[in-house]
Amino acid sequence: MLSIARPLVIGVSLLIAIWTAYDMYMRTGQQQLWGYRPLLLFGALLVLFHGIVRPIGRPSATLLKLSTLSGLLLGLGFPGILPLPILLFAGFVPLLLLEDTISKSDMPGKGRKVFRYSYHSFLLWNILSTFWVANTALAAGVVAIMLNSLFMALVFTAFHHTRRVMPRVGMLAFIVYWISFEYLHFNWEISWPWLALGHGFSQFPQFVQWYEYTGTFGGTLWVLLGNLLLFTLWRKSSAPVLPTIRLTLWIVLPAAFSAWIYAHYEEDTSRTIKVALVQPNYEPHYEKFAIPEQLQMDRFLAMSAQVVDSTVNYLLWPETSFGYVETRALEAYPAVLRLREFLADFPSLKLITGLDAYHVFLPGEAHSRAVRRTDRGNGQVMYFEVLNAAAQFSGESSETPIYRKSKLVPGPEILPYREIFGVFKPIIEQVQGTVSGVGTQAARGTFNSSSGVIAPVICYESVFGEYFTGYIRKGAQAAFIMTNDGWWDNTSGHRQHLWIGRLRAIETRRSIARAANTGISGFINQRGDVLQASGYGEQAVLTQAIALSDQLTFYVRWGDVIARISLFTTLILLLNSISRHWQRK
Repeated sequence: MLSIARPLVIGVSLLIAIWTAYDMYMRTGQQQLWGYRPLLLFGALLVLFHGIVRPIGRPSATLLKLSTLSGLLLGLGFPGILPLPILLFAGFVPLLLLEDTISKSDMPGKGRKVFRYSYHSFLLWNILSTFWVANTALAAGVVAIMLNSLFMALVFTAFHHTRRVMPRVGMLAFIVYWISFEYLHFNWEISWPWLALGHGFSQFPQFVQWYEYTGTFGGTLWVLLGNLLLFTLWRKSSAPVLPTIRLTLWIVLPAAFSAWIYAHYEEDTSRTIKVALVQPNYEPHYEKFAIPEQLQMDRFLAMSAQVVDSTVNYLLWPETSFGYVETRALEAYPAVLRLREFLADFPSLKLITGLDAYHVFLPGEAHSRAVRRTDRGNGQVMYFEVLNAAAQFSGESSETPIYRKSKLVPGPEILPYREIFGVFKPIIEQVQGTVSGVGTQAARGTFNSSSGVIAPVICYESVFGEYFTGYIRKGAQAAFIMTNDGWWDNTSGHRQHLWIGRLRAIETRRSIARAANTGISGFINQRGDVLQASGYGEQAVLTQAIALSDQLTFYVRWGDVIARISLFTTLILLLNSISRHWQRK
């Protein structure tokens, strides 16, 4: 029976992979989106890999089942497919059992086996949670998933080696190594903090109100220690009462404390602003950058006119609403002239919008890392940088402040460590990446007016907790997120992005207005509740009064303290692990 099952599974998976790949190819030719097809393709390819390639290495069926179970628990526990974050508290347990089994065995190449099986787990987790990245560009999505899984497997393998040479601190290493890895992912150029474990509760902000003290790393610590307690309970052959009580209290008490905060938290509504936002609903792959800007501006202005009146303080448009405009010639740009004409009827209205822009370097001006060069003819050369920017237009001032997006998406907006990977320029450009990158600014900026101080947050920047607090320390009283989530089609990606924004509201206790080109636009209060939301793939205009705040939470003041302590501990443990290893040699 088993001899029939394996060829059958391989055959079915091969047919699914071929059909899905062909269907995706045909849909691209017809300018249609892929939706969940990458998930089906990646799943079929993973089954094929284990059915054809892995048997050559004769993997243990038990170990493979454990690693698969971990991947499923982590993938289904993360927001998107199922609303079951409770699974995260068990997601690492099968992997810990696997590592323990390998460590206690006499099999050769233990480290390689831990890496091999854990990579399978993390690959499955990444596919289930972030398959939608491939809808932007298939090759880039494959690289992102495989690379992030590699980093995770290396971290878990490092824990395995530390546990072998220093068994008493092995489980501490598991916690601090993982937290340090997440912290690195928030702060280096190959940033991809999307799957930070603390983000796993973004769908249920009622249970993580204490993020205003710890940030998302408090959630990561909550999950990791919960897994260790469950792992300890699982291995107990007798008298499991005390471990059961510890595990229950560890999960229940923080959730109960959060629920109490949630029930008793009241916004100070003594100062509010009325915000109107526009979701124009331009599909970004084939529509947004193909339709003439004049027609797009017609839609923006017509939709804005439906909701703007003398009581509205702010009008919010999404990321890259118009442009390619030179920063020094902004006021002469045709779209801006139309904006000024529209705003003239509303003297107290402020428009905050995303735009594509470029900055030309004057002779003698220092060039940024993102500098590009173009020949203008007659021997003249222009040096400039491309910007993904936001601007505030207001009748209160003739000056238009511009904010530059500064947390960039690896690949489309920045080539990580260009000095090393610049040699891959032809390949990078083939997968729609960039070598020059996008210009940034060193510190966060705010848009000030008589109505308030606003944090202009552009898309990916809303994923970074401590980075987000930089706006608040600059005096921001509310945050406006401008994004374009249609790159991922109507999958879990745009919902995850919205939910992660709810955690930023809790961490900083700031109200958020969110305008998406398409995706989900809406409003989030200081508890992380979504007050209003548009649907995906629809034109929408929304208005809402939101509260301003000058409060500085513990997290805003101190940032990722848990992560920095973990990083320091990680360095000590790694140095000791390496020293003990060489002593054994």
